[in-house]
Amino acid sequence: MPAVVLVGAQWGDEGKGKATDLLGGDVDYVVRYQGGNNAGHTVVIGDQKYALHLLPTGILSPDVVPVIGNGVVIDPRVLLEEIDGLAARGISAERLLISANAHLIMPHHRALDKVSERYLGKAKIGTTGRGIGPAYGDKIYRMGVRVQDLLDPGILAKKIEVALTEKNQLLTKVYNRRGIDAGAVVEEYLGYAERLRPHIADTSLVLSKALDDGKFVLLEGGQGTLLDIDHGTYPFVTSSSPTSGGACAGSGIPPTRLSKVIGIVKAYTTRVGSGPFPTELTDETGEWLRQTGAEFGTTTGRNRRTGWFDAVIARYATRINGVTDYFLTKLDVLSGLERIPVCVAYEVDGVRHEEIPMTQTDFHHAKPVYEEFPGWQEDISEAKTFDDLPPNAQAYVRALEEMSGAPISAVGVGPARDATLVLRSLT
Repeated sequence: MPAVVLVGAQWGDEGKGKATDLLGGDVDYVVRYQGGNNAGHTVVIGDQKYALHLLPTGILSPDVVPVIGNGVVIDPRVLLEEIDGLAARGISAERLLISANAHLIMPHHRALDKVSERYLGKAKIGTTGRGIGPAYGDKIYRMGVRVQDLLDPGILAKKIEVALTEKNQLLTKVYNRRGIDAGAVVEEYLGYAERLRPHIADTSLVLSKALDDGKFVLLEGGQGTLLDIDHGTYPFVTSSSPTSGGACAGSGIPPTRLSKVIGIVKAYTTRVGSGPFPTELTDETGEWLRQTGAEFGTTTGRNRRTGWFDAVIARYATRINGVTDYFLTKLDVLSGLERIPVCVAYEVDGVRHEEIPMTQTDFHHAKPVYEEFPGWQEDISEAKTFDDLPPNAQAYVRALEEMSGAPISAVGVGPARDATLVLRSLT
């Protein structure tokens, strides 16, 4: 059975959790393949809302095996708090598997993330300050601490001591902050080891065998395409690869075993943090979108910047990820608008661009070229089929489909678990 990848097609917060949950009945394994607790998914089941940060959304389905892949950076304290929070609500994490090769976020990563961002001032990236970037930096620098190191106290202590020899120099001599005691960190992380030990596994091997046995494996990323470290709006990006290519590297599943790439795209656009955003609305319409769409970060609670749908970005995401199907979310938020603008191209210094400009400078100066579509006044949250939508809503979806370059196979018309119109199968 091939694997399916779920990717965000904008700057994250597109509603990937809802899409994962929709597929839950068919899925055997759900794999989080990159990012850390700087991202999150919100899933609504009945009158219950679940905000997940590190745990894959499959944790909410009793028959699904949730997997944290090797491409994730894990803050063990946050992970255990999340596990305990779900346990208090009657949801067990007993089935959870964690890659032995995943890297750990350490106290010095969090400390350096916060202080370096503060020192950047107006040039700051807009990180969450949770240590994600420094953890990935140490991974590449080959100074990282991995989940498997929790199983060997000697190796764990040695790695922490070596890392803090350098990091404490930075904290104390460059940033004038207090150093971190290596012994205390070792003791803290050995405490986490006892609870995490039953979950640690060779997840690449587990997933390979599952695919051989005909199991359905769903790969879900955090953030979105435009936050990819290579293909996003650098440097205002995350430190990993949320794109479909990152799914293979972050899970140990080869690309030959992927059958579909499902892109999640919002009916308008949002982003969190600094960086360019051509369709951003800073007026009362932007605030209306924020309030109506409840555009506040799942993990951070920060206000999301809001703007109209950007077809240039959608086409880019289709190309970069090889999107085979789109799941369009939050169409209901646009109900009540007389006219709905859609960005169909950019203008940079008088030149029209149908695709994202090559340079960072041109993208920063890009002005949206809009085409307007007639809106609808009806409440669409009770729609059960695509034909139940008002004609103007149907026309809007079809227009986005044509401009994005891949079929829209599902449409979200409300936050509830069943408020989704399936146009064609996603499995």
